[in-house]
Amino acid sequence: MSPAAGVPVVRCPGGSLGGKVGTVSDAAGAAAGGTAQARGGTPEEPLPVRVVSQKIGQWIMRLGWVWVDGQVAQITRRPGNQTVFLTLRDPAADVSLTVTAHRDVLDSGVPNLAEGARIVVHAKPDFFPARGTLSLRADEVRQVGLGELLARLERLKRQLAAEGLFDPAHKRPLPFLPRRVGLITGRASAAERDVLTNARRRWPAVEFRVIPVAVQGPSAVTQIVEALARLDADPSVDVIILARGGGSVEDLLPFSDETLCRAVFACRTPVISAIGHETDTPLVDFVADVRASTPTDAAKRAVPDLAEELRLLALARSRLARAITHRLDREQQRLDALRSRPVLAAPLTLIDQHVAAVAALRARARVVVTHRLERATSEVTHTLARLRSLSPLSTLERGYAIVQRAADGAVLRDPEAVAVGDDLRVRLAAGELTAKVTSRGAGASEGEGRG
Repeated sequence: MSPAAGVPVVRCPGGSLGGKVGTVSDAAGAAAGGTAQARGGTPEEPLPVRVVSQKIGQWIMRLGWVWVDGQVAQITRRPGNQTVFLTLRDPAADVSLTVTAHRDVLDSGVPNLAEGARIVVHAKPDFFPARGTLSLRADEVRQVGLGELLARLERLKRQLAAEGLFDPAHKRPLPFLPRRVGLITGRASAAERDVLTNARRRWPAVEFRVIPVAVQGPSAVTQIVEALARLDADPSVDVIILARGGGSVEDLLPFSDETLCRAVFACRTPVISAIGHETDTPLVDFVADVRASTPTDAAKRAVPDLAEELRLLALARSRLARAITHRLDREQQRLDALRSRPVLAAPLTLIDQHVAAVAALRARARVVVTHRLERATSEVTHTLARLRSLSPLSTLERGYAIVQRAADGAVLRDPEAVAVGDDLRVRLAAGELTAKVTSRGAGASEGEGRG
C-alpha cells in the first residue's frame, strides 16, 4: 500500500521488513528445533525459555535498520528518563509497534511532536528477552511534510483513477426518497447536527441510523471501514452519508486512505461524501457516488424538500388543470364551429332541398310519362285505325265474305278449286255459314249468287 494512502511503508537495505519479519518465527523455530535436536530436544528435554528467547533475539538483530512510516498514537515521556516511548500505528489497520528513541534524537528531528502526527523513523528492531517484547529503536525521526503528503496523495489518485475507481460509469444514482439514511460521522459533531437538522427540516419523516466513529487519528480508517460494512449490510439503509467538518490536510488524511476508498467503491449502497468544506477534496470524494460540498449539502442531496415537493406538486396540478381547461375549451370551440355549420344548425334545410328536388323530378317524370303515354295512345289509335281499315273484318263489314273449303280450310279464289258436293264454310262479318256446292259457274258473280 502506498504511503499516500496512510499505510506505513517499511524500507530497509536488501529487502522489506515484512519479508524478514515473516520468517522470524520460522527461523527461530528452526534454530530452536535444531538446538533441541542437537541436544536431544524432546518432550522430556525441552528447550529453556532463555534459549528460545536468545535465539529469537539473535534472529531479530539480523534484520538491520529500516525506515518505517506511521502515525503517532501515543507519546510517553518519563521524568528523568532520556528515553521517549512512541506507539506508531498503521492508519489503515489495527496494527501498532512500540518505538523507543533518545530524547535528543526526538527533539532534534521533531521538536514539537504531538499525537496524531505522521512521521518516518529510521529504526532497528530490538527484542527484549526479559519481557519477550519487540520494539523499534530509532536513531532518526522525521515528520512527514505537507508537500510529501500531497505528492503521495497525487500518486495514489493517479493509481485509483487508472483502476477505474473514479469512473462515472460506476456511480450509482441516489434514491428519490430513502427509507433510512445511514450516517457515519464524529460523535456529537457539528457535521452530525447539520445533517440531521437539515434533513429533518426538509423531510420530517426521514429515519437515520447514525454510527459515530473517529474521523481523525490512527483508528479513524478502521472504524469508518467497519461502519461502512455494517450500513452496507443493512437492507433498510438506502443511502450512506460520510460526513466530517473542515480541517487541515493532516486531519482529513484518513479520508484519502486507499483502504477506505476501496471500501466505498465496493459498497452496494450509494455513498455521499461530505468531507470538509468546498475547497477540501479528499480522494474519497472522487470514489463516492455523489460528492457534497458540506454536510448540509449532503442532507439536501439525500432527501427531497417536502415544501419544494408540495410546491412542485401544486404547480403540476395547476399546469394539469390549465391544460385540461385549455383542451376542453378548444374542443368546445370545435363543437361550436361544427354546430354552427348549416348542415348541423338546420339539418332539415338540406332535406327540404332534396325533397323539393325529388318533387320537381317526380312532376317532370309524371309530365313526361303522361306525354309519352298520350303519344303512345295516339299512335296506337292511329295504328289501330289503319289496321282496322286494312283488316279483312272491315271488308267483311262492307258486305264481303270469305269462302273456305270445309275439308282443309283453304280460302277459295277460283271456282275450279272445288267440286260439286264439297262443303264450304262462309265467313261473314257477324258469323259463319255452311254451304254445299251444287254447281259451278264460270263467273264470280254467278258463283256468288248461287252460293
